[in-house]
Amino acid sequence: MPAKGSVVIFNRSHYEDVLVARVHGLVPERVWSKRYDEINDFERLITTENNTTILKFFLHISKEEQLARFEKRLDDPNRQWKISESDYKEREYWDDYTKAFEDVLTKTSTDHALWFIIPSNHKWFRDLAISQIIVRHMKDMDMDFPEPTVNLAQIRREYHQATDEEKRDRRKKR
Repeated sequence: MPAKGSVVIFNRSHYEDVLVARVHGLVPERVWSKRYDEINDFERLITTENNTTILKFFLHISKEEQLARFEKRLDDPNRQWKISESDYKEREYWDDYTKAFEDVLTKTSTDHALWFIIPSNHKWFRDLAISQIIVRHMKDMDMDFPEPTVNLAQIRREYHQATDEEKRDRRKKR
């Protein structure tokens, strides 16, 4: 869990049990379907007991855009490490994943942990939308900057005093 005052980003692992396990039939429905309540209970606990703000973003891209991005990875030596054959094989389950995601979004979007569905075919829009949501929520938190952990006056004397004197001397010469 994030320490108080920290910002932490989790990348989907919390929801894999109701996505991959469901789509691939790794466990029976009676097993994975309980995860919705467990996810909601966990998120409720950390928001109420830990005063944590949870922002969940579903980055929605089209099947066509996903394939185009895969192709760009194939052509770009700096991105080739990101691609695997399983990426292409999983595309065969697109409709199953779509249904699973719809259920995740419906069943785990709560007052204490809302989902934000972000159209993401255009990365500039995705980034803008997410940054605006984060900024809005951070402003609503009415946070204060932490107190300095160093002696500011001492640092100013040791490292900036000579510079200030030089500036005064230059002004006098004008």
